[in-house]
This record gives sequence, structure tokens and C-alpha cells, in this order.
Amino acid sequence: MGEIRIVDVADAPSFGLVPACADGAFDHRTCDYWENATGGSRSHRPSWLVLGGGAPEAARRPARVNPFADDADGALQAAAVTPADWFDPTPSPAAVGNPFLRDSSADAFAGNPFAPAARSANPFAPGGGTAPGGASRGAGRGGPDLPPDLPRKLGLLSRGLRIFGTYARVLLDDGRPVAYAQFGPLSAYPRAQRVRDLYRQLPASPLPAVITCVATSHDARGRGFALRLVADACHELARRGFAAVEAYPEAGALPDATSAATPRFWIAAGFTVAVDDERFPVMRREL
Repeated sequence: MGEIRIVDVADAPSFGLVPACADGAFDHRTCDYWENATGGSRSHRPSWLVLGGGAPEAARRPARVNPFADDADGALQAAAVTPADWFDPTPSPAAVGNPFLRDSSADAFAGNPFAPAARSANPFAPGGGTAPGGASRGAGRGGPDLPPDLPRKLGLLSRGLRIFGTYARVLLDDGRPVAYAQFGPLSAYPRAQRVRDLYRQLPASPLPAVITCVATSHDARGRGFALRLVADACHELARRGFAAVEAYPEAGALPDATSAATPRFWIAAGFTVAVDDERFPVMRREL
């Protein structure tokens, strides 16, 4: 093990550090599985890696009983979020006038005495705004602003920069990306909320943070990188004010077919079994 460094995924250069999945059919950089309650995909989608992230499609399959199921339809595998999806970093024309969306026009607020004085004055917008005193607001609640033409997944990871901070981190071993983790507030991951809704015995308040994904490059496994990255994420989530964090592994899934790890891994990371379900257990750690 060489020099370890953990970096936030907060801009295009750090997004470029996200390591490849062990199975090339999947890709952390094009995954919106946890960002959708019933749709989404973990598949490698090259169109998502171009600036702008490709054109979204409206088609969606009805909800399923299995909250972990991918959409098998090829058209849905290629689809991004729907135009009406509030997680879409490029909102539809119908969304103009919503001050919380990036592309809302200032003209939409003309004559409205309650509208912000300028589009850039909105601190909640995903792609603009300034902090008090004129400082740029961005990565880690204080980094550079992000351009509007992001790869789609980076847009999803950037939704909470001004309020929550970053949603993902990469662990580097001697400068080489070897592990990836995605985390954040429960509200950012509708599939996690859907899983959690299955179990009324889980504490309703305070709501936990979640770690949806943790993965290590195939040739770097067995060296403790994922455990170290989870420990770092837990420390960061505690610093951000969360009292607990949960993870939702899929019991019995093949290691290369899931990025949610296994119950055994989460126990090694200091989590306990909050719900001992034979298919969809819930792992929880108090912070």
C-alpha cells in the first residue's frame, strides 16, 4: 500500500478519477440506479460521458416489487432521467420558472416582487450563485462553480454541493484510483427511500445518511481500500451533522454485479444488522 489520498468528486477532473467497475457492463460514471425509485440503470452508457449527458427519454416502467431490479428493456437502459424528473440537471421547458432549477430564466420572474434579484443570487440552484460577500459557492460548500454542460452523472453528484457538500469520493493509492464510494442524504436517493419504506421498524427520526455504493477495482481488492473509504465517508457524514448512516446490500448478489457490497463487509465496517431480511437487509451505523 502506497500513499493514500481521498478526493471529493466535485468537478470534471475529479470525476475523471472514478475507477472502472470490475465488470465492464457496469459503470459508476453512468449509473442512476439509486437516484431512481423504480427505473434507473447500472449499465455502462457511453452517451452519458459526453458533455450534456445525452438526451433524456420519457419512457418509464411501472413500479416493481423488487426495489433493486434494473430495467431490462434496452431502451430504458439507454435512457437518462425523464424530462419531468427533478434530478435531471437539464430541466424541461415546462420547468422554467422554478427558482431551484438550473436553467430557469430570469425573465420568468419579471414583475414578481418575491423573485430573487438575479438568477445568480439563488443559493439553492445547482449551477450558479454566490455566497455572502461574493465568494463562489461550489464543491464542498465553497469550491468552484460547475458549468451547465456536465456529464449527466456528474450533474447528479453535484446536486447538493451548496447545501450538503459532495456526494462521492475516490481513494487513490499512489495516485491511482482504486476505490469509489457514493453517499449522501436519504432524500437524494429515492431507491434507498423505497427500500427503507419496506421496514417500519427502522427509526423514523432522525433520518440517516446513506452510503449507496462502495467498490474497489478488481486488481486492488483485499487490501482494505473500501473499508478505509467507508470509514472516511462515515467520518465526513458525522461532520456534516448526521447521527446515523445506513446501507442496503442485496444479499446473495455476485460481487461484480453489485456496488452495495455484502452484509459481511458492512459488519467489518462497523455497521450492525438493523433489518435481517434474507434478500434486502438493512445495515446501520450510529455516528
